[in-house]
Amino acid sequence: MKPHPTSRRRFIAQSAAAIGFPMIIPASAIGRGRPAPSSRINVAVLGWGTIASDWTPSFLNNDKCQVVAVADPMKEGTNYGYSGEKRGGREVGRETINKFYGEAANKPVRICTAYADFRELLDKEDIDAVQICVPDHWHCYMAVLAARKGLHLYGQKPLALTIGEGRRIVDEIAKAGVTWQTGSQQRSDINFRLVSELARNGRIGKVKQVRIGLPGGHSNWSQLADRTAPEPVPKDFDYDMWLGPASQMEYRPALLPLNWRHNFNFSGGMITDFGAHHIDIAMWAMGKNNTGPVEFNNIRGTMPAKTELYNTAAAFHFECRFADGLKFVIADASEKIMPELDAVNKNPNKPADHTGIFFEGENGKWLWVDRGRKLASDINIFREKVGPEEIHLCESKDHTDNFLTHVYDGKPVVAPVEDAHRTISIAHIGNIGLRLGRSKFKWDPVAEKFADDPEANAMLNREWRKPWVLE
Repeated sequence: MKPHPTSRRRFIAQSAAAIGFPMIIPASAIGRGRPAPSSRINVAVLGWGTIASDWTPSFLNNDKCQVVAVADPMKEGTNYGYSGEKRGGREVGRETINKFYGEAANKPVRICTAYADFRELLDKEDIDAVQICVPDHWHCYMAVLAARKGLHLYGQKPLALTIGEGRRIVDEIAKAGVTWQTGSQQRSDINFRLVSELARNGRIGKVKQVRIGLPGGHSNWSQLADRTAPEPVPKDFDYDMWLGPASQMEYRPALLPLNWRHNFNFSGGMITDFGAHHIDIAMWAMGKNNTGPVEFNNIRGTMPAKTELYNTAAAFHFECRFADGLKFVIADASEKIMPELDAVNKNPNKPADHTGIFFEGENGKWLWVDRGRKLASDINIFREKVGPEEIHLCESKDHTDNFLTHVYDGKPVVAPVEDAHRTISIAHIGNIGLRLGRSKFKWDPVAEKFADDPEANAMLNREWRKPWVLE
């Protein structure tokens, strides 16, 4: 890693000393890519929107690192967040970061630099790691470029826009020898780990089927969904940069911010959005992180016309089977694939919504977990301990700290890149089936190809819009 020509680390070290931070040692002075435990990890944020504003505080509040730069083609904008309540853009990011460190120092500081072009940031800043918080269509390009520069990566989910791009990220991370953490934060939640370990260790007998409920529909996070017609690009927004390698489309406010998740040019709808979380827990619990299903069946759903701006599935169902017979059933919540929850729900103020992960065992035994809640066919299952000789999943109590810790020591993180790839491949295959009108597929998890289906195999990758290319 090349030191910044303007001795940025020296400037930051002086700022850090004034605030009371530990001294910083350039990564290049202590060996390729691994900072010394005595130095703070310099982090840059690529993209400052809803996700960055939610998760960058976990970096800001961690003494192992400091956030020194942000890049976003939007200078400053509104309608970010999950109800359009937040501001976003690089200046908002810079303001947020400087305010945090300024309050810690009890005086104004200018520790963060903002860039419109992330490539300029990567070329100029002496950083150790990046947090990728951009739309899905950018994940592969940014990850590959950052990995080739020897940077460690915290990549928000889903891993990539296509299966081919996901495999490319996996290969580039392995080649670079850098640490990757996927933003599958549920792996660092005690309830998800507890239920997963109980299911894995036979507390409900052999798990023959896992039912996975995802949110459906098209959420109007930005509150701009009615503005679907082309409009002039806002001032101080480089829309062409935002599009990047995605196919050319005219600017429409209904796509930004965050509602881009409902257009296949940029994402995969709720199937990839929440599938990256809930399918991931099922894969983790069942030990399927290095493989995939061998067949997909009963693929069906409600697909908008291809000409609609929000063209991802609003309602969906698909099933997949692994070589050992284990079956996943994946559907949107409206299908109510977990009727057992209604029978045992004890909280009338929070009824079951048929999302989450439902492990179906033997003799009527089951376990279910979702964010903030867990249930079982018998509450005593939760009182059983997982013994020292049984299977223990990787324990992480803080997803960001788990990443930063292993940037230092190079040991495995809780959410590795291969796991993320195998998880999101299932979601992508479900989407491919829905888009092509297929009800079933044969899938080779080793070759990562469909059997005897050239049209489906053609959707495993996509061509990047020129001039975006990485050989």
